[in-house]
Amino acid sequence: VQLQASGGGLVHPGGSLRISCEASERSDSNNFMGWFRQAPGKEREFVAGMRWTGGSPYYGDSVKGRFTISRDITKKTMYLQMNNLKPEDTALYICAAGRVIASARTYESAYNYWGQGTQVTVSS
Repeated sequence: VQLQASGGGLVHPGGSLRISCEASERSDSNNFMGWFRQAPGKEREFVAGMRWTGGSPYYGDSVKGRFTISRDITKKTMYLQMNNLKPEDTALYICAAGRVIASARTYESAYNYWGQGTQVTVSS
């Protein structure tokens, strides 16, 4: 499974941005898609995730109420709508996929496939 992230860029504080992650295929091996982010000098952080089949999405505490994850099954694409962006949201956003159980969603080791990431910079 290959993952291609896109849509990053420079945005002012308070602004919005939508990033995408397209999967080369959808199967039982990647039933769960997630977004992580990594800022310079910081550990990789779980941002959001959800199953291809739907159900409740999951969010990291720092983005709840501001970010929304969604998916388009026909396009095999996962989206992350980011609103009210803050400078501390600046990071490389990386999509991941795997056969993940919900309780393990925040652990990098639970994911088998990783994309290359897309840079999001929030600055005035």
